[in-house]
Amino acid sequence: MVVESVPEGSYAEVGGGITMHYHESGPGSRGVVLFIHGSGPGASGWSNFKGNYPFLAEHGYRTIVPDTMGYGYSTKPEEGTFSLSDVAGQYKRLLDALGISRATVVGNSQGGAIAITMALDYPELVEKLVLMAPGGLETRETYMEMEGIKAMIRVLYKEGISRETMRKVFALQLHDASKITDQIIEERYQIARTQHKDNIARIQVSNQEDRLSEIRCPVLCFWGVDDKFCPVSGASKVASRCHRSRTMVIGACGHWVMVEYPKLFNELTLKFVDGDLG
Repeated sequence: MVVESVPEGSYAEVGGGITMHYHESGPGSRGVVLFIHGSGPGASGWSNFKGNYPFLAEHGYRTIVPDTMGYGYSTKPEEGTFSLSDVAGQYKRLLDALGISRATVVGNSQGGAIAITMALDYPELVEKLVLMAPGGLETRETYMEMEGIKAMIRVLYKEGISRETMRKVFALQLHDASKITDQIIEERYQIARTQHKDNIARIQVSNQEDRLSEIRCPVLCFWGVDDKFCPVSGASKVASRCHRSRTMVIGACGHWVMVEYPKLFNELTLKFVDGDLG
């Protein structure tokens, strides 16, 4: 079997010496959807969402799939820390560079935390939110007790990055670990080799649960009941505090809803952005 690496797309300057890499697809006749991936060794927008964004593009949406600073082929700072607002600002400037003034924002894990910040900082920009187990809804101490987070930290700072150690971490991402293919591991491994081990700490994810009630746009949230990275208790926070939310907790599902149940995720997301979900 031939295992390909993450393909290269386009680049845009987003300020502060940061260049953001992104993929783009779809005509945009029905709107724009921005995808924001999660963190972890070797993460990239394409690797996270390659099974999802083409579906929306085929249905008329202009899909933008970037790599967050520090990930994929985007600039990887070797020092300093950045707040969620700093990163949300980079995404805003990317959309500005692409001539986009309104978009649905899709985010999973750390990307969900960034998406929430975008909705808070730029309400005029974010038309709708689609969240999959977003971060930033618990204290740091709570996250550090999660099995998946512990495994990721152990690989980064003790065992080191290899295909074998990465497979240990990503086996915890899904309820069905057999869906972690050699393709996924190789994509992430090739990117992880270009990252500094401290990359995961560059973006400081603050607890935003007390600000969820400030979000005014419609929210669709997915959460796997077997999530080992972000506690499923966050689902009830989104459901109860976001005034215009629809939240689905999925059985036999881990942290990557969009990978484990792509048909469910793609079809419900399409209905939501179309305005047909109710």
